[in-house]
Amino acid sequence: MTALTLVSHGLCPYVQRAAIALLEKGIAFERITIDLDDKPDWFKALSPLGKVPLLQVRRPGAPDAVLFESSVICEYIEETQPEPALHPADPLHKARHRGWMEFGSTILADLWGYETAKDRDVLEAKRAALAAKFARVEAELGAGPFFAGETFSLVDAVYAPIFRYFDVFDRIAETHVFDGLERVTAWRQALATRPSVLAAAPCDYADRLMAFLERHDAALLRLPNAGGRGA
Repeated sequence: MTALTLVSHGLCPYVQRAAIALLEKGIAFERITIDLDDKPDWFKALSPLGKVPLLQVRRPGAPDAVLFESSVICEYIEETQPEPALHPADPLHKARHRGWMEFGSTILADLWGYETAKDRDVLEAKRAALAAKFARVEAELGAGPFFAGETFSLVDAVYAPIFRYFDVFDRIAETHVFDGLERVTAWRQALATRPSVLAAAPCDYADRLMAFLERHDAALLRLPNAGGRGA
């Protein structure tokens, strides 16, 4: 039995960022995937917010501890498993990284609106908001391949699950979110082949996301050039 259990959902990007951090550290962990539409009682008892991820930490001679909120989980992983470091050592640089992690969370909020939009006007408004935010990220990036150059960090763990959405969206229709954003595009490509990123989501992630879009009658699926599952 491992000391850590990550309670997950197959599509949750916040779960993925915690999984990436664990995988980058080389920490063995168990993973339990639940259905958020039919939450088990044991999960409701453990999760104050009713959300994933949860990290259960087994402690010899003491009750298991439960951590919630992905940012808290990632910080705990970083503090208890210092190598390889996923945060800069300099306090100012670390604070800036945390700020861009929060910025990534605001992108996820717009992504939710984009993927669940049921009419074209809302879809376009969310697409424009996403493009504007990635333009801000473009201005922050350097030579790459990662957010902080050669070193993979928790900022990368936050944005990799965001880019994963677009791997599926691009099979449906052109979003034009990354048009003209060369550095963001290169960053996206570098993260897509990172072993921890590849292992952070289930192998049927694309099918799960397509099913989610269909259940929500997503306007994205009805764009003129949308190809659906056969794209």
